[in-house]
Amino acid sequence: MNILALLTNAFGGRGGIAKFNRDLCRALSADPLTAHVTALPRVEPVDPIGDIPERVDYRPAAAGVKLKYAWQVLRHTSKVQRSTFDAVICGHINLLPVAVLASWLQGAPLLLVLHGIDAWTPHDSGIVRTLLPQVDTFVTVSQCTKERFLEWAPLQAEQGRVVPDCIDLDAYSPGPKRDDLLDRYGLRDRTILLTLGRLSSDEQYKGHDEVLEALPELANTVPNVAYLVCGDGDDRPRLEAKAEQLGIGDRVVFAGYVPEEEKEDHYRLADAFVMPGRGEGFGIVYLEALACGVPVVASSADASREAVRDGELGVVADPDDPHSIQRGIRTALREPRGVPDGLKYFSVERFRERWQRVMKTLLDGGKRKGADVSEDMPGAPVESDPVA
Repeated sequence: MNILALLTNAFGGRGGIAKFNRDLCRALSADPLTAHVTALPRVEPVDPIGDIPERVDYRPAAAGVKLKYAWQVLRHTSKVQRSTFDAVICGHINLLPVAVLASWLQGAPLLLVLHGIDAWTPHDSGIVRTLLPQVDTFVTVSQCTKERFLEWAPLQAEQGRVVPDCIDLDAYSPGPKRDDLLDRYGLRDRTILLTLGRLSSDEQYKGHDEVLEALPELANTVPNVAYLVCGDGDDRPRLEAKAEQLGIGDRVVFAGYVPEEEKEDHYRLADAFVMPGRGEGFGIVYLEALACGVPVVASSADASREAVRDGELGVVADPDDPHSIQRGIRTALREPRGVPDGLKYFSVERFRERWQRVMKTLLDGGKRKGADVSEDMPGAPVESDPVA
């Protein structure tokens, strides 16, 4: 099969969605049924592009403003023979209008991927809302996102599948704290809490505020506690000012953006990875921290609880309850370091198996032929996946 994938970004991109899209391209190209994947990113790369699978044609020249991108999609679908592509994948709900156009021009089934908070409430665009019934199958990275999406979207539960993010267990591993990093941040002999994520004023739901507010009380029982905040963005000045106002400026270190090649060593600095937010659609960072042997505190208010299998792999805390966060952190700090066996549930191999089943169902007819697309997770918690 030949697949057209319309993505926000992937190779050369940063963030969880870009990482998911890279994994998706690799999973699709690893499917024995796949002959070729043509991937058109909407956003220009910010890092060097590399490690593109052999059967993936990644075309960053398509990236640009909306009109340019729409023209590139049109050029790739209208000037080639009809049915050149056997399936169209829309990697983000904001790309749905051009994805529907591509699906129409090719006469190919359409699959929509949903990542999180962008799909939890009715989309701002009336065009997007109107076009949603054109979707044959949708995939969400969490059961939480599937349920919230179906609260407003005109699609049926049996059209959806849950395929969570994955972790390359060969790329991350436990290890000692790097002395030079401890010196860089002045964190020797400290008990280190870590959060890694964008500091965006549009994303004040990741739990930074909640951890900062928990620190003064936490310091009474963990006197040497410190908080390492990795990531950058326009919300950083507000968070820095808040740390000073709370009287914990000497306990909080803002590391800024951490390049990919240094992420593993930054995770290893942590005695606990803490991100009790309210808006995570899943959160690959929880899996990365766990793969480095670091105990994790996730949230009961978003899909991050699925990343820790509802407490099986990590601690779940209520972001609306400061005492719950403090208890969660103390519990995590008592946990032994090490990679939990259950993390294999999110392995690359299982990610690829899940996507192979999704694509087979889509090509077999999906909604259009009344096929059963619920063999994986039919509106049930992620734990029910038989691949586990």
